[in-house]
Amino acid sequence: MDDRLRLAYLEAYLERIGVSPEDFTRSGRALDAAALAALHRAHLMTVPFENLSIHLSEPISLDEPDLLAKVVSRRRGGFCYELNGCFALLLEALGAEVTRVAARVYGENGPGAPFAHMALAVRLADGSGPWLADVGFGSHTTYPLALRSRSLQQDPGGGYLLADADGGDLDVLRDGQPQYRLELRGRALADFVPTCWYQQTSPRSHFTRGTICSMLAADGRISISDRTLIRTTAGVRTEEPLVGDAALLAAYLDNFGIALDRAPEVPPG
Repeated sequence: MDDRLRLAYLEAYLERIGVSPEDFTRSGRALDAAALAALHRAHLMTVPFENLSIHLSEPISLDEPDLLAKVVSRRRGGFCYELNGCFALLLEALGAEVTRVAARVYGENGPGAPFAHMALAVRLADGSGPWLADVGFGSHTTYPLALRSRSLQQDPGGGYLLADADGGDLDVLRDGQPQYRLELRGRALADFVPTCWYQQTSPRSHFTRGTICSMLAADGRISISDRTLIRTTAGVRTEEPLVGDAALLAAYLDNFGIALDRAPEVPPG
């Protein structure tokens, strides 16, 4: 991306995630490990994981200007390619070295298809890292993980372990359960375009089978799954049906700041 375009979005992006631009753009502060952790948490608490574009017949583009326009200007969320794609641009604009890495998500039969997920390996100017940053896997870590550590790493999201796997890959485990298998070679965002297209078009993709909009909250998590508002507070889950389009649209706006002019079309059960 052209540096001028990236910098044009920098202050607006920081404001989008509730961070004062003065902390970085006007103070000359370097992006250190503590700042990365704060940005990671702030992103998770302000930019939702959501697949609404698929059910609004909005094409999903991984072109960098389109990603920034959606997340920053239109104040929407997205799924992994969009969220981590955008977060990478923010970190790079703040001086980090970011490598986009592919992952295979675990299912009942082990790791699934290549490129099903994208995460970030981040190295900082203070010499720390690499860090595994991931703001696009739904309910996951609140803070980045030390990519080279093979010890248990405690996070508000659970106990995480990175374990060596075949071929130099890494398994990411949460509370002992494998989440995804990470490939450490660097990839271009364009490498994820075919799988992104599959995820938004195939009837076999779980993203086409229903809507989800979910975000970390200070005391838990808040989600809208199809037409149900779900709150998890201190481990206690409550559900509230959203009856009618007006209630659904109001819930998107009130809880996620997403203003829609029509309801996403949820496939029949």
